[in-house]
Amino acid sequence: MAVTLDQLTYSEMSTLGLPAKDAFVYWRELICATFVRLSAEPVGDERFRGRIEHVPCGDIELSEVVADGHTVRRTRGLINRDNEEYLLASIQLAGRSRIEQDGRVAVLTAGDMAFYDSTRPYSLVFNEPFRKLVIQVPRRAVSVRDTRQLTARTLGNGTPAVAVSRFLISLHDVAGEHAAQASALIPHAIGLFCVAASFAANAEPGARAADALAQQQISDFLRRNFADPQLDANTVASACHMSRRSVYRLVGNEGVAAQLRRIRIDRAKELLLHDLRRPVASVAAACGFDSESGFHRAFRKATGQTPGDYRQVTSAAKSARSVSSRGTVGQRHL
Repeated sequence: MAVTLDQLTYSEMSTLGLPAKDAFVYWRELICATFVRLSAEPVGDERFRGRIEHVPCGDIELSEVVADGHTVRRTRGLINRDNEEYLLASIQLAGRSRIEQDGRVAVLTAGDMAFYDSTRPYSLVFNEPFRKLVIQVPRRAVSVRDTRQLTARTLGNGTPAVAVSRFLISLHDVAGEHAAQASALIPHAIGLFCVAASFAANAEPGARAADALAQQQISDFLRRNFADPQLDANTVASACHMSRRSVYRLVGNEGVAAQLRRIRIDRAKELLLHDLRRPVASVAAACGFDSESGFHRAFRKATGQTPGDYRQVTSAAKSARSVSSRGTVGQRHL
């Protein structure tokens, strides 16, 4: 699935600044516009606050939701008024929630994931402030056809959902700020989504989903071990229990070296800006480059700048933005 940058349109919507009497009415309209037609009621009489960061990525939509307690219901009447069909998943980031569908109840705490299907009634219950990531995929793009066995099942530690959740959270975070980087990650997203759905349904994932999980396994290993200057395709193949040929088939035309180099350069950018006094040679070593000169060449090829120039220009730009936006910075949490 090819995704262009104009399909990565980040938007942030919230109840901030609305009169208290209008906040939940607006929230109800907002969740219907972002997801599917829903009814909703607040929990308690306090002023309601809510925010959604939404990123559509081709066939997959990612929305971080931060809100006070409330309940959400998808009724048969609302279903009959919708034309589109979706499989959705919630990844709990903070707080607790409850998903009820198909006669089951999934209770989610931080790190847990569960699915629900827009074509059948469901309820979402939040008795306290929470933060979650919602993933929405058209039913036509999901390899699991019968979803009745996979909904409202809590997927947590010890399941493939952990790797899938980690990937989808990272994709949302990257897509909101660095669309160009996110576009390279999107082809894996639906495959990984289907892996978790297959696991919830106790079904064998299809070839596409299995490949996506293997690709994520490789990517996770590279990101955990990029600081090792001896890391190569043979090491990756051994650690991931697959052949070297399989590794190269899964990583595509760019190869292991190019993917590893991109990870190292991204980390180097972070370190260069985190401590402006840290020597460039120290950054190079921390990112797995076996020499400072090799780091300079790789960095310049990837960014068009030397590490020193990048640090100077980017830190100056960040300082300028900080001054211009002082007093208007929004909070991540309610």
